[in-house]
Amino acid sequence: MRVYVLLFNAGTDNEGIHTLQIGGRNLVLMFESEDDATRYALLLEAQDFPLPSVEPIDQAEVEAFCAEANYICQLVPAGYIPQGEDDRLLLTPPETNVEQTDWSPDQPLRQSTPDDEAASDLSSADLDRIRRQLEGLL
Repeated sequence: MRVYVLLFNAGTDNEGIHTLQIGGRNLVLMFESEDDATRYALLLEAQDFPLPSVEPIDQAEVEAFCAEANYICQLVPAGYIPQGEDDRLLLTPPETNVEQTDWSPDQPLRQSTPDDEAASDLSSADLDRIRRQLEGLL
């Protein structure tokens, strides 16, 4: 299935994907609707982010990338209606942003190391909470 993701510097050596940090892990949003992805990108720009491009990509490719990068991914269905406050993040960016991003428009992407992966482990409680939220979307 084709989904839409938000990319910075799409098609360059310095390409970066937009993520949300949840419980110390990165969450990649996969939008079923191009309009929803575009709206989210414009909301990011309103928060002083560089405007990301909305790129179509196969869902399996995003899932494989996330598995390799130790990220989690979430499909945002077309016409999605949030069921709670945490679900709101699937439709609008958080009001606050991280101070330092992992991505810079001027620098190549940094490769993760085994130490990074060990430092980003979630507690069982965090994983269970996220799992319940994701299962609630099905």
